[in-house]
Amino acid sequence: MMDVLENIKEIFDIEISELEYVKSHINESYMKAIELIERCQGKVVVSGIGKSGLIGQKIAATLSSTGTTAVFLNSAEALHGDLGIVTHLDVVIIISNSGNGDELKSIIPVLKTQHIPLIAMTGNSNSYLATHADAVLNIHVRREGCPLNLAPMSSSTAALVMGDAIAATLMKLKGFKPENFALYHPGGALGRRLLLHVRDIMKKGEDIPFVTLEASMDEVVMELTRKKLGAVCVSNDKKSLLGIITEGDLRRALLKKEEFFSFCAKDIMIERPICATPDSLAADALSIMEERESQISVLPVVKNDTIVGMIRIHDLIGKLK
Repeated sequence: MMDVLENIKEIFDIEISELEYVKSHINESYMKAIELIERCQGKVVVSGIGKSGLIGQKIAATLSSTGTTAVFLNSAEALHGDLGIVTHLDVVIIISNSGNGDELKSIIPVLKTQHIPLIAMTGNSNSYLATHADAVLNIHVRREGCPLNLAPMSSSTAALVMGDAIAATLMKLKGFKPENFALYHPGGALGRRLLLHVRDIMKKGEDIPFVTLEASMDEVVMELTRKKLGAVCVSNDKKSLLGIITEGDLRRALLKKEEFFSFCAKDIMIERPICATPDSLAADALSIMEERESQISVLPVVKNDTIVGMIRIHDLIGKLK
């Protein structure tokens, strides 16, 4: 009886070995391919058919999401009008393990007539595709993961990794940063963390709770209750932040029952509290609140020494997690 787990591990070993083989043959032609894409004034058009087409779709998507504008073009559809998507400003990457498909002999002459740079990603360096390309990315493998050595497995993996290597190299050359990545992924968690600022979430205007230095405990409790933010700012002019009183500060003050109602705001407030700025990333504000020995649940927001808002940990978690 076949050992299923050992068989699975064997396929991994085969494909890893073939990736190492492809890696060992990387040469100056790869530099040429990167240069062509880096100088491209238009877009990168990735083309393929069958399994190569599926890999091409992934490569185009990865390039687009990492700062290199790219689209996918099915090689078969290109023969029936879709080749019009390619302009003289573009670079074309064609993926074909054999490099000798009939569709290539119709597509490539059109590209050459328009002097469009062509990058071949192929397992056959003597193929029609390779001999007509400006740069050749050799993805030749000795053995497929397929037990019949027929279905594209190692070869498609090699093409996929080659596409990732190109995209990652271009990211480094362009100085692509997490903030740039976030712009292409605004709906994801990373996008929210890198694009959302305190000013986008904070309570402001009449929603900010204020009391004066001399405010009584009754007044502090009333303002806490009305504004429902879990803290009040202490300021005599509703501008400069002199301190903050949280619900926790009130509870601690209540331990001194006999004195509690003789206190005023200045007696129990926290002076020089931790603050955020409106331009702070929301994720940074959340870190300030969470990464402390004792967590805090609300932050005053200050700009040029003026209170402009308040932000709660619950609001941040709701937006970021």
